[in-house]
Amino acid sequence: MQKQHSRYFQGFAASLLVVLCCSSAVFAVGPDAKQLKSSRAQGIEYLSISQSDDGSWTSSHAPGVTALVAQSLLQSGVSPDDEVVRAAFKHLKSHLKPDGGIYDKNSLHRNYETSISLMAFQSANSDGRYDVLIKNAVKFLKKLQWDEEETGSKADPAFGGSGYGKHQRPDLSNTTFFLEALKSAGVPANDPAVQNALTFISRCQNLESEHNTTPFASKVNDGGLYYTPAAGGTSQAGVTANGGLRSYASMTYAGLKSMIYAGLDKDDQRVSAARNWITQFYTIDENPGMGQQGLFYYYHTFAKTLDVLDVAVFEEANGKKHDWRKELAEHLFSVQKKNGSWINPTDRWYEGDPNLVTAYALLALQYCEVPAE
Repeated sequence: MQKQHSRYFQGFAASLLVVLCCSSAVFAVGPDAKQLKSSRAQGIEYLSISQSDDGSWTSSHAPGVTALVAQSLLQSGVSPDDEVVRAAFKHLKSHLKPDGGIYDKNSLHRNYETSISLMAFQSANSDGRYDVLIKNAVKFLKKLQWDEEETGSKADPAFGGSGYGKHQRPDLSNTTFFLEALKSAGVPANDPAVQNALTFISRCQNLESEHNTTPFASKVNDGGLYYTPAAGGTSQAGVTANGGLRSYASMTYAGLKSMIYAGLDKDDQRVSAARNWITQFYTIDENPGMGQQGLFYYYHTFAKTLDVLDVAVFEEANGKKHDWRKELAEHLFSVQKKNGSWINPTDRWYEGDPNLVTAYALLALQYCEVPAE
C-alpha cells in the first residue's frame, strides 16, 4: 500500500510539474474569435454609416483617407461589390489623373495618395478589373521616386526615397507606402525601383555599415529606424545630445517590413539589428519613442510586420513572451467606442479623425486572427 501511495505521489508530482511548466509558457492562441468578429463588425458598421454622399470619408479632397478606409473594409471581408465599397471606388476614380496618379488636383501628397489608392484597388482586383489602372499607377509612382535626376548622385541620402511634395525631400513613411504599393501590384524584389528604395531605407537605420555611411549612422547605432536622413535629417522622436536621430517604433517596424519586401533575409545585418531593436521595446501601451503620437499607425504597422515575419509568439530581449495577437486585439477591444469607431485623443498626423483611425484599427485586427495551420 505504501508503494502504491509512493507511485501515486510521483505521478501526481510529475503531472503538476507539467501543468506548472505549461502555465508559464505562452502559446499563440489569439483573441476570442467571437469578440474579434463582433469588434470588426462594429467598425465596419461605423464606417458604412460615416461615409459621405459622394463616396468619400472625412473630405472629398483626401483620397488617401478614403482609400485606406476602402482597403480596411475589403480586408475585413466586405465584398468589392458592396454598395459602400463601390461608392468609394467611384470617388477614388474621380481623382484619377492622365499621368496615372490618383490624387487630389491640389495635392502635395501624390505619392501617399496614389500608393494607398493603388493598394485599395489591388485588394478589389481579383478579376483583373483594375489591371490597367494599377499598371499606370505603378509607372507614376516610379517617376516620383527620387533618383539621380533629383539627387545628382546615388550617394545622396535622398536617393531612392519617396516623400511629400511640400517638404522637398523623401521620408521613410512615404517610402514604405511606396514599396508596399509596388509589392501589392506584383513588382518583384529585384526591380530597380525596389532596390533603390532599399538603399534609402538602409540609410534611415541607426546602423553603421557598408549600406549606411551617413553622418547619423554611428551616433546612435542601435539598429532602429527614424524618419529621414535627407535634407539635414529628421527624426520625429528628436535628436540626441551628439546630434544623432532617435529611433522610434513605428518607423522601425515599417522599415523592417520593407526590408523583407525588398528581398533581405533574416540573417542580413540590417534585419537582425532592427529585430533586435523591437525586442527591446515591446509594448502596446504606446508608440515607443513617440508616446501616444501616431499610435494607431503603429498598431497597424506593428501587426503587419510581425505577420510578415511569421512571428507566432513575440519574445522580448529579456525572455518574456507575448501572444501579441491576443494582447493587441484585447487592447483594441477595450478602447473601441460604443459607436464602433476608434480615435486617438492625441491628435497628431490626423489621428483625431475616427474614420482614419478606425481604418487603422480594422487593418490591425486583420492580423490578430491566428492563421490556420
